Amino acid sequence: MSAAPVQVQLFKWAGAWGPFKVNIPCGECALTTDVIQDTFETELAGIPVELDTREWLSEWWKPLPKGGWHAPIVMVEGKIISQGHALNRGVLTEAIIEAHVERTPITGSHVFGKASCPYCVKAKAYLDESGRDYEYHDVVKNPRALYEMLGRVKPIIGPKTPVTVPQIWIDGQYIGGADQLKEVLQRDEVEVNPHRGRCSLSPGRLQTA
Repeated sequence: MSAAPVQVQLFKWAGAWGPFKVNIPCGECALTTDVIQDTFETELAGIPVELDTREWLSEWWKPLPKGGWHAPIVMVEGKIISQGHALNRGVLTEAIIEAHVERTPITGSHVFGKASCPYCVKAKAYLDESGRDYEYHDVVKNPRALYEMLGRVKPIIGPKTPVTVPQIWIDGQYIGGADQLKEVLQRDEVEVNPHRGRCSLSPGRLQTA
C-alpha cells in the first residue's frame, strides 16, 4: 500500500471579497508556484504530493487561524512553512520529506554519511566485506538525504540529541553508528583516527559512533 500523499496548500494573491478584487497579479505568487512544481519534479521526485491552490482574498479566513495573513502562503499538512515572499525550495523539501517519512517506514539497508567521515568509510567497508546490499546516501551532497535522515533519526534519538554520521539501518531496523554496526556484523573494534577531522553534523562535536 502506497503512502498517502503529503498535502500542500498555496494561497496566492488573487480572488475577491465583497467589493474588493485583486486586479494586479502577484509576481512572488507566480515564483512560488514555479518553485513548488519544479521541486516536486526534482528534489521530491517519487514522493506522493497533492497541491491545492486557493485564492487568498476569496478565502482569507482559512489560513488565518494558523497565522497566515500575507500571500503567498504555503502550508504543508496544515502547517505554514512560508508566507509573504517567494518560497525557499529547501524549506519546502524539508517539510514534505519530514511529513512523508512519518508515514513511510524505511525498508532495506541504508547508510547516511559524508565523504570526510572515517566512521562512514569504515561502516561501508564492513558492509562491503560482509556482502550485504545497501544504499549509501551522502547527506552533504544530497539535501533530500539529509532531510530524510533527520526526519527518521530525530524521533528515535530525541530532538535535543545532536545527529552524527553515519546513521545506519539494516533490513529496515535502526542500528545506530559504526560501533553498533560492528556489533551487528561481529566485526573488530572501529579504529578512531581523530586527525581525520570532525564527523558530526553538529558544530563542535567529534563523531563517537
